[in-house]
Amino acid sequence: MKIIVASKNAHKVRELRELIDIDGIELVSLADMGFDGEIEEDGSTFEENAYIKAKTVCDRYSVPSIADDSGLCVDKLGGAPGIYSARYASCDGHNSSDTENVKKLLLELSGVPSEERTARFMCAMSCVFPDGRKISVVGSCEGRITDEIRGNGGFGYDPVFFYEPFGKTFGEVSEEEKNSVSHRYNAVKLLKEELLKAI
Repeated sequence: MKIIVASKNAHKVRELRELIDIDGIELVSLADMGFDGEIEEDGSTFEENAYIKAKTVCDRYSVPSIADDSGLCVDKLGGAPGIYSARYASCDGHNSSDTENVKKLLLELSGVPSEERTARFMCAMSCVFPDGRKISVVGSCEGRITDEIRGNGGFGYDPVFFYEPFGKTFGEVSEEEKNSVSHRYNAVKLLKEELLKAI
């Protein structure tokens, strides 16, 4: 069975191939399908945005499709930046740089004590089938926001996301360490379990 990963990110597609690795399932990318358009993510939750992307691609090609949406949710900020994680510091609604986003986050949490800086990375994944069936899963990873950047690894909010079991931020650990506990990894594990039931 062919399943389209609703992403142009080659790294993400490769990672999903390695993690899902189910006999009889071939994961292909939007690039493999020749898709070059944009999909408007206008949902109000990670789950809605993942479903919108997966359903759009499934409807277009009549092939099962997987999509994800993820971001950082900070308790003290009422769950922000949430679905706006990639454009948190934006003035025009488009994506802002990692540096700008992290700077705004630290400013918003200025003066907030460490124990109140709890946060989690969230990843919602959706798989939509041409017959109308759908799978939705959510993975998370708990941590807290540091008061300064630590490490220069990872991307996005990784250098200010402190993961207690490691005693480090995601910016200070290897990609392999991060991927073994990340929100995406946890979501993909759940998705694989559901796919095995569905095929």
